Amino acid sequence: MSLPIIDLHCDLLSYLARIPEASPFAGDEIACAFPHLKSGNVQVQVCAIYTDVRPISMDLAWKQAEKYNELITQEKDSFSAFDCKNLPSDGTVSLFASIENAAGLGNEEASWDEIYAQFDRILEKTEKLAYIGLTHHTENRFGGGNYTEGIGLKDDGKKLLDYMSGKKIPVDFSHTSDLLAEGILNHIAQANLDIPIIASHSNYRAIWDHKRNLPDEFAQEIIQRKGIIGVNFLRAFLDTDVPERLFEHILHGFELGGKNAQAFGADYFYTKDFGDPNRFPFYFPLAEDASKYPSLLESLSSKLDSESLENLAYKNVLTFYQTLHS
Repeated sequence: MSLPIIDLHCDLLSYLARIPEASPFAGDEIACAFPHLKSGNVQVQVCAIYTDVRPISMDLAWKQAEKYNELITQEKDSFSAFDCKNLPSDGTVSLFASIENAAGLGNEEASWDEIYAQFDRILEKTEKLAYIGLTHHTENRFGGGNYTEGIGLKDDGKKLLDYMSGKKIPVDFSHTSDLLAEGILNHIAQANLDIPIIASHSNYRAIWDHKRNLPDEFAQEIIQRKGIIGVNFLRAFLDTDVPERLFEHILHGFELGGKNAQAFGADYFYTKDFGDPNRFPFYFPLAEDASKYPSLLESLSSKLDSESLENLAYKNVLTFYQTLHS
């Protein structure tokens, strides 16, 4: 089934910034390389600026912002910048940068002048951001990641949210602890902030009980606020043994009322230097790279009507960003 695809999360920029001789065209190296994207009819790909929590996080984030800019300025036959209004009409894959872990905006020692300057120069370099996630798996100065216990939104997290307000940049719930998600919602309400909420690459805890997955209450909050939720293709967050659980996560999103929210957020990243052998294979064959979208949609065609399939493939994300940037 050939529908255009918008995917909400991959780590192509981290691969290009970290790995010597890395190429966005190396299909044997990373599952979101250009040949896979084209084969899967991916017309818009969100590319995360990802860092972990360490002193060089701001430098690494800036390097990824530069890699993003290089792709859209030096590889114009292949890549373009997503304008938040239209699918590309020139055969390119449109890219859209995001921040995965605000440690890239401010390491643990950075002053707020340095954080504001980093935020502004990354936004200037990328022109716009699809979303910002405050944390990754662990704790940082802004709050608790999804593998932390008892750590919610910190004062620095509130200050960063205050700075995001009104900038048309959603906050991403994909790597929050439950306490952090709750704290973000409370602070947005109490401070009357203008910040949409999404989950760019998250599955559902009701289907697979994992801290990385969304509880239904947060998923429903995102849906109620007209946000979007991108289903994650990583085996660890689907069901380590049952490939078809991917379809159950997608259908659960629709069952929660997410006909206008459910999307794709595959989370393809460079796996060859990953230290934990228990995670291999990272993806089931049915979703092992970005060329698999047509077959995934075909598998869902007996369970979802044509409008829902179109929404899932691209329309929910396109409508969300069109509305946000109108």
